[in-house]
Amino acid sequence: MNIFDSFNINSSGMTAQRFRMDIISENIANANTTRTADGTPYVRKVVRLAEKGTQTPFSRILNERLDHYSGRGVKVVSVENDSWTQMNIVYDPSHPDADENGYVTYPNVNTVTEMTNLIDASRSYEANVTAFNASKNIASQGLNLGNS
Repeated sequence: MNIFDSFNINSSGMTAQRFRMDIISENIANANTTRTADGTPYVRKVVRLAEKGTQTPFSRILNERLDHYSGRGVKVVSVENDSWTQMNIVYDPSHPDADENGYVTYPNVNTVTEMTNLIDASRSYEANVTAFNASKNIASQGLNLGNS
């Protein structure tokens, strides 16, 4: 592992968490969208992250030398629709999207959950910034030692 690997790992983490914050913001913005372009209510989106590089079994990684460890950061694998959370059904017969019984189907977006996820993504982003700056300081001090 060389000194620049830490920069790549932290920058990939910052990129992934920034993307996650964008999707969370989209969810919050559409929390009351009852009709999208296809005529259905908005469905909450969830970001799936995974380790960059090849996926190898733990025993194989354990037996390899540390310099050949395959993990080199994180990547966005997919953005999926949340199909496991129920949509919110509210009785509002005056709403233009109400069904024949007067019920409106609202998105499955819970603002409290989204804000909690936003705080988590923000803290993860900040942790990557801190680690990036620490690596930058170590590299800078190493260069300064070479100039002495």
